Amino acid sequence: MNFDLSPEQIMIRETVREFAEREVKPVAQELDEKSEFSYELTRKIGELGLFGMNIPEKFGGQGLDTLSYIIAVEEMARVDGSQAATLAAHNSLGIGPLLDYGTEEQKLKYLPSLCTGTGLWSFGLTEPGAGSDSRGSKTTAVLDGDEWVINGSKIFITNASVDISLGCTVQAVSGEQNGNKIFTTIIVEKDTPGFRRVPMHNKMMWRASDTAELFFDDVRVPKANLLGKVGDGSHIMLHTLDGGRLSIGAMGLGLAQGAFEMALAYANERQQFGKPIAKFQINAFKLADMALKVELARNLLYKACWLKDEHRPYSKEAAMAKLYCSEVAKEVADEAVQIHGGYGLMKDYAIERFYRDQRLLQIGEGTSEIQRMVISRLIGC
Repeated sequence: MNFDLSPEQIMIRETVREFAEREVKPVAQELDEKSEFSYELTRKIGELGLFGMNIPEKFGGQGLDTLSYIIAVEEMARVDGSQAATLAAHNSLGIGPLLDYGTEEQKLKYLPSLCTGTGLWSFGLTEPGAGSDSRGSKTTAVLDGDEWVINGSKIFITNASVDISLGCTVQAVSGEQNGNKIFTTIIVEKDTPGFRRVPMHNKMMWRASDTAELFFDDVRVPKANLLGKVGDGSHIMLHTLDGGRLSIGAMGLGLAQGAFEMALAYANERQQFGKPIAKFQINAFKLADMALKVELARNLLYKACWLKDEHRPYSKEAAMAKLYCSEVAKEVADEAVQIHGGYGLMKDYAIERFYRDQRLLQIGEGTSEIQRMVISRLIGC
């Protein structure tokens, strides 16, 4: 067993950390306060090569392994959840299904522009009445000659409504067989008539990332926009979520690391009863437990990434990593606020934003309850 990162992975960590500290950290609070998506930061993230990290070079990507990408998400989340969300959702949910299931023509058409930071792609699965129950989707796609006609809606879709959102991979019900719905995934480009994208505001968390509602009113797209095969939609979406769980795990890990570092620095600076509060056993033990949980989360997540890179089954470990990293982010952020005391409740301190941002991690891309359901099935329950 070798837990050392490669020289390239170490360089990626250092590069992304330096970028996040220099470019993201100074503006994160203001962007959060204004609920403003930053086109400039997105472009710079693209210039750094963080979009399409796992994409083969012939399609404009970096051709890197899963762990290298996860380290990049982790380091971004260490500073700001919103930018990490843009990065993670675009790579895992946006690019992922196009790479894994697209035809050569589809890959050549879409992937190069999605690796630059000038274009984003979204993942249209969740609906107002279909969240954890993805098979409850009601959006329909009917084949009419050489065109798919799509009707329905999606909600809570990341990277879907800003100007550089180029399109969405949409799951729709395309028929029925033996009383069961047939799900199919279809590519819908942003300017298609009848396709409406509405930004969602007043979020508690990830306020500088883009979240949207999508509406499809007799949206017609070419038959060639089919992604994969008819009837493979559910498989494509769930397989994509397996990889997405790793990136959400990375967001939880990075947030926990950042919250821990803030709490440690504050505890060593804050004086009470004549000494730093880090010297009181109750706080020292809190910090020790936080460091322990972060280390355990990192080991579990990195093992899941290793399994994926070794082309071995990793669904169970991905669910475990997503669940554990999300729960650790919650616990560490909560204790970090406690160590900050009253200051931790003020927006002048970044830990307040971290405390809000962590809350989505137990909900997005499969709730903690769903992860436990997935794990229980995979262990034979």
